[in-house]
Amino acid sequence: MPQDSTYILNEIADTSQLPDSVRQAFREASQSTGHGSGGTIVHPYSQQVRDNGIPWGVIGLFLVAACLFVLLKYWRYRFLVNKISRIYEEKKQAYHDILWGNNPYYKSLETENRDRFIRRTIFFMETKEFKYIDIEEEERIPLLISATAIQLTFGLKNYLLDYFKTIYVLKDNYRYGLSAVPFEGHVSDEGIYLSWNNFIRDYNDYADGENVGLHEMAHALTYVNFTAQDGIDSSFRKKFYEFSPIARPIFTRMQQGESTLLDKYAATSYEEFWAVCIETFFERPFPFREKLPDLYFALCRLLNQDPSTKGKILSSSETA
Repeated sequence: MPQDSTYILNEIADTSQLPDSVRQAFREASQSTGHGSGGTIVHPYSQQVRDNGIPWGVIGLFLVAACLFVLLKYWRYRFLVNKISRIYEEKKQAYHDILWGNNPYYKSLETENRDRFIRRTIFFMETKEFKYIDIEEEERIPLLISATAIQLTFGLKNYLLDYFKTIYVLKDNYRYGLSAVPFEGHVSDEGIYLSWNNFIRDYNDYADGENVGLHEMAHALTYVNFTAQDGIDSSFRKKFYEFSPIARPIFTRMQQGESTLLDKYAATSYEEFWAVCIETFFERPFPFREKLPDLYFALCRLLNQDPSTKGKILSSSETA
């Protein structure tokens, strides 16, 4: 696996669900009035200026602006929901055919879960801007890349990776920064970068434990939850603290030279260990479960899914 750049981890919705960023805006607007934060509401006619000297007019303008911001986000969300419903009705068979022929995870899903998978994939795709570098745009490219993100987050409540607005698609290996090693993909605060030829090759060979799409989406998921903290899935964050005590000793032993089922690139850093675990978890679930059962089931709990089972999702209540 070639080098990629990531940020250091903190060690320590279905379409009917509001994105995390919208709910956060509601909370911030509520807290600014004192509700839910232990604050006291002072009537504007009984006191024209707060103790801190800020005029009530300024506070009122701030609250109006906050409310408008929340409403705009909500209206955008409702527009997206309606748009996605139209796209689903128009494209569901075409998208099913593309996913069936290119994504083994989708193909292994039970019938009722395929509908949910397609809807989530469309929602993800419609919230991102795809930029193409030295490659022609194709209908299947944003669909299959979005499906990879949904594959990883299929058991989670917040699955849109809200922080990332842009996904860059390059034709093949590329240079990044001062590195002399070519990249297949990387994640930065600018967006998610993927080389298409490597992406589609890895899905065509879905048994070797190498998948640049899953690898970079794994980095994106931890970036959202621990670095940007925009689009956080609270259950994922909580369970990551439970995952690390199981994963860290294995990572340490690999750094000391121990050979495991995981690709040796996992010993590069703990961030790469995490991403390689994800690749192996989805592409080689049965040997992973046999050789490293504690680590495998820790990942199952963390992602709320078990790819070695037909139903995949462990608890539907955590995705609602």
